[in-house]
Amino acid sequence: MISDFESYESIKLWKESKISSCLSNAFLLNQLHDSVMNKVFEVASVRLNKGNPPCSYSWFVTGSSGRYEQGLISDQDHGIIFEIASPKNEEYFLELGKEISDGLDVVGYPYCQGNVMSSNPLWCQSFEQWRAQLFVWMEKNSWDTIRNLQIFYDARHLHGTDRYVDELKSFIYTYQKKHPMLLKRFMENVMHIKRSVGPFGQIIVEEHGEHQGSINLKYAVFLPYVNAIRILAIKEGLTETSTLARIDQLSQIKTYSEMLQSVKSNFQKLLDYRLSLTHIQSYKDTHFLNMKNLDSQGKKEIKRILKDGKKLHYYVCRLVEKGCE
Repeated sequence: MISDFESYESIKLWKESKISSCLSNAFLLNQLHDSVMNKVFEVASVRLNKGNPPCSYSWFVTGSSGRYEQGLISDQDHGIIFEIASPKNEEYFLELGKEISDGLDVVGYPYCQGNVMSSNPLWCQSFEQWRAQLFVWMEKNSWDTIRNLQIFYDARHLHGTDRYVDELKSFIYTYQKKHPMLLKRFMENVMHIKRSVGPFGQIIVEEHGEHQGSINLKYAVFLPYVNAIRILAIKEGLTETSTLARIDQLSQIKTYSEMLQSVKSNFQKLLDYRLSLTHIQSYKDTHFLNMKNLDSQGKKEIKRILKDGKKLHYYVCRLVEKGCE
């Protein structure tokens, strides 16, 4: 494998030279992130210096990267599925995963605090091991296992053989069709959403600390949309990962069409708001929007998006509950 770049530092410089031209469009920005991450993979493969991969594989990204929803700064969320289980193959791909993780950190994607990275054996397994792991996660009733399933369902193939991710998602879909209580467990895992609008209609902001006066975009605004739409995607067996693409597909289903009328435009506006956060220093800063920077129309818009997100969240709650009766 030959890379156009000789080092992670050269990829970082290339990324920094390109990123300013992508800040007006979330799609272009995420295309750039994809290009950067693919280049890191290529350099990591060369630096590993162990020849060609011993079997076919898929390197996938997940989280906001998997959903094509990264902001200016994003942390790492990725894993590997390889075709054949063996100690030799496991050693190869885990070492590759560590090299990828280290390279991404150098380029500007900080390590995942939850360790969802290809360097973690839990996220670097053979296809059959992955299938067995997903079965355990679906059978075991715990917060962590359901969270891991949600993370995996946002996986998007980026390098290697593209069929493995979709085949494993189909396995999850088939299981939940026979065991509808799994959807209820998904819903229970994301049941509690951050309170964002007060009893008098005021937007609830951070009261203390460096983000005082800001609303938490991730937990108060994005997640009610992302989680609700993901659950509907799992219910319908969609393999798309982008929330916008999932909304498009779900809107074609009569059951959801009326409820989702304004959801796509709301979510696109959320992506645009996060894209406006260009004067930030860290990944954490990408989650906070200072309300003082919005005019009265912007504040009204945010409030409406918050209320619509809450409605969507409870709509999916009721739908799942009804399906489990």
